[in-house]
Amino acid sequence: MVLRDCNARGTATTPRQCTVRGLKFAFVTETFPPEINGVAMTFGVLARELGRRGHVVTVYRPRRDDLPGGMPSPEFAEVPLPGVPIPGYALLRLGLPAGARLKKFWREERPDLVHVATEGPLGSSAITAARALGIPVTSSFHTNFHAYTKHYRFGPLRGLVLAWLRHVHNRTRRTFAPTAELCAELAALGFRDVALLSRGVDTWQFHPARRSEVLRRQWGAEPDDPVVIHAGRMAAEKNYPLVFRCHAAMRAANPRCRFVCVGDGPLRRKYQRENPGCVFTGFIPRGELAQHYASADVYVHASLTETFGNVLTEALASGLAVAGFNYAAARQFIRHGENGLAVTCDQPDALIDAAVMLATDDMLRVQLRRVARAAVEPQSWGNVIARFEADLLAVAAAEPNSLVPAVA
Repeated sequence: MVLRDCNARGTATTPRQCTVRGLKFAFVTETFPPEINGVAMTFGVLARELGRRGHVVTVYRPRRDDLPGGMPSPEFAEVPLPGVPIPGYALLRLGLPAGARLKKFWREERPDLVHVATEGPLGSSAITAARALGIPVTSSFHTNFHAYTKHYRFGPLRGLVLAWLRHVHNRTRRTFAPTAELCAELAALGFRDVALLSRGVDTWQFHPARRSEVLRRQWGAEPDDPVVIHAGRMAAEKNYPLVFRCHAAMRAANPRCRFVCVGDGPLRRKYQRENPGCVFTGFIPRGELAQHYASADVYVHASLTETFGNVLTEALASGLAVAGFNYAAARQFIRHGENGLAVTCDQPDALIDAAVMLATDDMLRVQLRRVARAAVEPQSWGNVIARFEADLLAVAAAEPNSLVPAVA
């Protein structure tokens, strides 16, 4: 790699202090586009934009030939590896351990840094391989798997899951998390050398101008009918029962409301049977997602397990009136009563009341929609990626003993 305009140690304290040319990054992730979820979207953008900045980016991920929307990218290369469908959720793959294969790849074409986005068998084996070869390795914490245990009847295993996550991340030189709030939480739980990797929002893609009256009519909505949309993985940890309680209360208060659920997951068929008045789109290519957002009016976000919540910032950028619990992205971007409604966590009745308010108060709904986008316009991917690029450079350039020691 070639470093220019750096300080004496080759590190940078701001993105502009060091210009980088020709770094080789290996990204290892068990989810990536065309899959639609926060981790896949984030690393799709990071790989693309770091490639556009002149870096050589190679993404190692489980093979996916079965979803629409996948195509080669000129900004990065992809290396498909063995994986198996997650039981009960075939839309996602679990990467199998690939340490020997990764060592072979990286001996032949040594990366300057390996970044691991997921903590499954593939990600863990990648950390072991990178450490064996003396390649700097970093990681990201994107999913509160330890919090998921209570939703899958594995509550007693929470401590073991947390110990595994800590073990995986503490074997890397730096762990990135999407909010300052989560960084502090992880540090208190014993995760070492935690740093911020925020999430951007593509304000060109997610824009009120993409509103489609044709799509609204397909949903059975008249021009003045409030359309309530929800996008996400239909799984137990996403708190869909509360989403549908909000829908029922909104419908009772304003029968003109229409409801749309975008996405797929292990519980979609169950929810579809139980909620015949809601439009279920199933999986849609990400290119169509922005039009779905913009064609709605209200977004209700009921999840309490997010590390960030990209759907909320995408909804704001699309000009929707948003209600959610006051944590993660909502805490960062929503000013209650000014550009959205944020209620105290673990108070489901408060979220239902906020949803009903958006269904019945036309003036409030219109006002929140008018100012929603301004909240996230400064959160450009350009700023996020510049900071992440500088952090990766600092790790790649630093001597190993100048960072927090990795734990075996």
